[in-house]
Amino acid sequence: MAIDIHWIRDDDSLALHCAQWQTLPFVALDTEFMRVDTFYPIAALLQIGDGKSAWLIDPLLINNWQPFSALLENPDVVKVVHACSEDLEVLLRLTGSLPTPLFDTQLAAGFLNLGFSMGYSRLVQEVLGIELPKGETRSDWLQRPLSATQISYAAEDAVHLAEVYAILRPRLSDDKYAWLLEDGAELVANLRRETDPYEAYRDAKLAWKLSGAQLAVLRELCAWRELQARARNLPRNRIVREHSLWPLAKTQPDNLVALARIEDMHPKTVRQDGEFILDLIKRAASLPPEQWPKTLPEPLPIDAATVLKSLRAIGQQYAEQLQMAPELMLRKKTLEALLKSGYPHGPYQLPDSLRGWRRERMGQALLDSLATAGEQP
Repeated sequence: MAIDIHWIRDDDSLALHCAQWQTLPFVALDTEFMRVDTFYPIAALLQIGDGKSAWLIDPLLINNWQPFSALLENPDVVKVVHACSEDLEVLLRLTGSLPTPLFDTQLAAGFLNLGFSMGYSRLVQEVLGIELPKGETRSDWLQRPLSATQISYAAEDAVHLAEVYAILRPRLSDDKYAWLLEDGAELVANLRRETDPYEAYRDAKLAWKLSGAQLAVLRELCAWRELQARARNLPRNRIVREHSLWPLAKTQPDNLVALARIEDMHPKTVRQDGEFILDLIKRAASLPPEQWPKTLPEPLPIDAATVLKSLRAIGQQYAEQLQMAPELMLRKKTLEALLKSGYPHGPYQLPDSLRGWRRERMGQALLDSLATAGEQP
């Protein structure tokens, strides 16, 4: 079946179509972008589908995104996406807005126990019985004109996404639909939370092995790396490679020769920023103890694995009751944060990352399980 494809290449046409889409119950939304040598994604194409037609928006020719922002923020029009974390970044960077309410078909597949973290092609095959071509996922979407194959691929994505929604939506109970929209809202909220660059050190590999004085250096290095990546619009590893951060904080080189010998240190980094990095290390190392970060907790010991397994079993039990993908219930990081709050003897506190319907459904059961585990010899 031939797809009805419409191009939108100017502000007036976009405004006209956005006014029409505002009257629909939902729109399917996809993006194509490039992110090879940049920190921020570069929007190359936006696709809108309603199940019958596809509209391809050329972001290289649009200046006024306000009508599209209004569509994204319209609470009466459901925005249907698939595995949308990077799409959200594209939309926020391009329009300053994020879609709400958000229906992610990858999440919907998990809620319906079709599979967890399903790729788009596999979901379309599962739900529609259609095998999608795979050739264009990594092509150059910024080239103009786009090839006929690229145009067909992009349009099919938008149309089939709407078709998948039309089939999956009625299968969801009222509870599951509400939870799905709640998870979508959480995805949006996470992107809106501005990450403090001076907290980035907490996620650095092996940071827990460093002393407070060494963490002070790591904190400054990670913050500088994050801020420079944003300012220069370069991937973080083009500023300082990930594997160099820990040895920099640990050994604290004080000359360019020592800096160049750091594990995975790129010669260009030494040439371009070497003197600054050395000065940054020197300044951070001279901070008084009261300005050092607190040392980070060690990873959970091996004997905590049994307790973690029992907590995961609670998620598995609820998943079976609700006929949902078990992986969707309790994330590993959440369970580890719960366990670290009081291991080994308690008391335990539910972490902030356990929110909404999961907290309401499983929060008390998790705490009860830990209380029982603490009573065992």
